[in-house]
Amino acid sequence: MSESSTIFALSSGSGMAGIAVIRLSGAGAFAAARSLAGVLPAPRQAARRAFRHPQTKDILDDGLLLVFPGPHSFTGEDVAEFHLHGSLAVVRAVLEALGGMAGLRLAEPGEFTRRAFRNGRMDLVAAEGIGDLIRARTERQRKQALHHALGGASQVIETWRRDLIAILGRVEAAVDFSDEADVARATVADVRRRLDDLIGRMRSALAEADRAQALRDGLKVVLAGPPNVGKSSLLNRLAQREAAIVSAIPGTTRDVIEVAMEFSGVPVILTDTAGLRASTEDEIERIGMDRTGRELAGADIIVWMSVPDSPSGPPPDLDSETLWIENKTDLAAGIPKSQAQYRISAKTGAGMAEFFAALEDRVLGMAAHADSAVLIRSRHKQISTSCVENLLRASAQSADHLELMAEALRAAAYDMGRLTGRIDVEDVLDSIFRDFCIGK
Repeated sequence: MSESSTIFALSSGSGMAGIAVIRLSGAGAFAAARSLAGVLPAPRQAARRAFRHPQTKDILDDGLLLVFPGPHSFTGEDVAEFHLHGSLAVVRAVLEALGGMAGLRLAEPGEFTRRAFRNGRMDLVAAEGIGDLIRARTERQRKQALHHALGGASQVIETWRRDLIAILGRVEAAVDFSDEADVARATVADVRRRLDDLIGRMRSALAEADRAQALRDGLKVVLAGPPNVGKSSLLNRLAQREAAIVSAIPGTTRDVIEVAMEFSGVPVILTDTAGLRASTEDEIERIGMDRTGRELAGADIIVWMSVPDSPSGPPPDLDSETLWIENKTDLAAGIPKSQAQYRISAKTGAGMAEFFAALEDRVLGMAAHADSAVLIRSRHKQISTSCVENLLRASAQSADHLELMAEALRAAAYDMGRLTGRIDVEDVLDSIFRDFCIGK
């Protein structure tokens, strides 16, 4: 992929629409725009133009042309935009005309944003935010992604970086006077104080990382319990559709069934699992139970279900937040109440309002403040954890080992650079941008 070429793509999404936007970026963007639309308008001002085929001069469409000279454009390069009628035929004709011009090629997924990153228009965290904004399904996801796309998280990380560089400068200056014990001791005392503050801020961000990533990806709520306690019926009632097969035969659910839901703007992946029992001779059921175990291990919230005539509570080794509900209370006449937190009937709806409110409270509590979190991806968490470890290593050094302290601080600064994409990110760029749409 050559970044010296001029690229073009449909940026407004595929399919028929009222308006289609075709974007060009690169050194040849303005020449290509002149070939199709004639005289360029003033920068950042829309002008009506007839778009003609460069060879035949046939009119392809009547629309608007905008130009954005670099470096003050989205990509940092010369950018042109054609705002056209959104029919498939118009879009196809203009794209084919551009594709026939020398020096132009169709953009790859995320290439416009990738060029913006390369040209310093945004850092890697903001670029990731744009990708998340494109894929956002709920209001809270939109807010979280926009916070990153507009640079909110990057500003916090840049503050960390500046503070770290200042600390490193203090240590490296003291290395020159390392033979003066008083200078070395004063430096270490000051550096430790400043490192404690920086480590505290980064740890606070790391403490929010899991819930922030859960908001980005969707909180996983797993329905679990013995066979035939009504997990599939509860899934269908919560989803308000027949998402799972319901049968009186125990063990009907053999595979994991997932339904995407939304609780007040928070995305939730509601998961129905195979029933758990002490043992089974059925190989297929055993595989289903193994899958249930894996789902429970990755759950954010577990809804453990039992029934009145078999009121077994959740196993004590479950790590996730757990709600215990007793189902089929419509059949519980004469049976003593269990210690379950909520008693419902997925069949009749009895008790569902109270249970749903409790589940929603848990979901919203886990997602609290996640839309303004700094670290929202596994990549962010891994690199920041490494950075904190290096900062702790630096803080542990004595006045006799200022060189080792500086080495640890340089390693932490390297981590910080990887976080924002300042250094050593080639291995992650493809994975970040491959999920973008072509025109972004």
